[in-house]
Amino acid sequence: MTSQHEFRVLVIGAGPSGLVALKNLRQIGIDTVAVDRNVGIGGNWDIRSPHSSVYESTHLISSKGMTQFFDCPMPEEYPEYPSHREVLAYLHFYAERFELDRYVRKNTSVVSLKKGDSSWQIELREEGSSQSTTESFAAVVIANGHHAEPMMPTIAGQFAGESLHAHSYKHHRQLEGKRVLVVGAGNSGCDIAVEAAIHGQSAAISMRRGYHFFPKFIRGKPADVVGDRVRRWPIPRAWQQRLSQFVVDWTIGKPQRYGLPKPEHGLFDAHPIINSQLPYYAGHGKLKVFPDVRSWDGESIEFTDGRREAFDMVVFATGYQLVFPFIEDDLLNSHNGVPKLYLHAFHPTDDTLFVAGMIQPNSGQWQLTDLQTQIIARFLKAKQEGREVAQRFREQKQAGGIGLSSRDHFLATTRHQLEVDYFDYRRTLTKIVRQFD
Repeated sequence: MTSQHEFRVLVIGAGPSGLVALKNLRQIGIDTVAVDRNVGIGGNWDIRSPHSSVYESTHLISSKGMTQFFDCPMPEEYPEYPSHREVLAYLHFYAERFELDRYVRKNTSVVSLKKGDSSWQIELREEGSSQSTTESFAAVVIANGHHAEPMMPTIAGQFAGESLHAHSYKHHRQLEGKRVLVVGAGNSGCDIAVEAAIHGQSAAISMRRGYHFFPKFIRGKPADVVGDRVRRWPIPRAWQQRLSQFVVDWTIGKPQRYGLPKPEHGLFDAHPIINSQLPYYAGHGKLKVFPDVRSWDGESIEFTDGRREAFDMVVFATGYQLVFPFIEDDLLNSHNGVPKLYLHAFHPTDDTLFVAGMIQPNSGQWQLTDLQTQIIARFLKAKQEGREVAQRFREQKQAGGIGLSSRDHFLATTRHQLEVDYFDYRRTLTKIVRQFD
């Protein structure tokens, strides 16, 4: 058995997922360090980082109460939906409170991970250095996020205007005086489309399908807090869904009443769009709505319904690629580029490799990642100590495959390949944590 002083874990990334992994592992007594390619901690929430997809007006789309880590509440003076600057300040406070910064190697990238006979051989390189070093670790937690590598569609023809991915959008000044088309109706796409309606010469959005729009507040309370309370009621799930549909229809109304396409899926079959402003601007005629783009020719863009219109700028809010450039697909049990892991976090056969935060929940993510990494820490500790619970969990993750899947009830699209239901997923993780008590 590996002795405690020989057992060392590497966490890749020092954003929210990496920080909570580092904290939970060290708190349980496991020697752990983290590496991050950025100059500071915070990952995607540091707008100064060239790898960040945050823009100036970004706020949390889940409320602070449903987002904050369990043992570190956000400040009371924070609004219910903090800005990216407040979020970054909170992450720095979290790192300071648990003395994490000293264990984060900044400006350090992972070149490769290779599995040896008894340990992982990790090739690391500091920013600006042409030389790399190799270190050994007993286990690895990958927490590099999945909002850094833009996904761009292929469209026939040539566009004479400016085109960019939402990853490169930072401020509404980029839209001023321009005829703007936003392609994609996820949360970022809808935010940018609203900013285009306010600051652009004209604004439009291209939507592949109809979506349900959720308010951020219901009678002054964060909508996700209200939803979480409803999910706790001892009534059938179908009744809960009908009640939620009634509340959404009552507070915002059906999308088609604003000239938006009618959703062909149920309220909870797709990732929620937390935006009540987009229907408002669409209903006021400040935001035109189009289907998919078919082709472009100069400034003219043709849509699949045959309409054509001229634009100066196209912003592609078309999502991000799931990439792990430092590790071979077979080591991650990947199929078609997606790691097939138990509950999207635990390798079914390798007890030393984990991925934290590789989920897309329909509410706050950080508390779920907190639970994921509590399980990782407790499993590794129990395995070191030779406890029977470690073997039980090993069998559980081997038998469980990928666990809760986006294909359970979410739309079978690329966008939903990492989707999990917050309430069910949290309940499952909580039960597993208790198994180690």
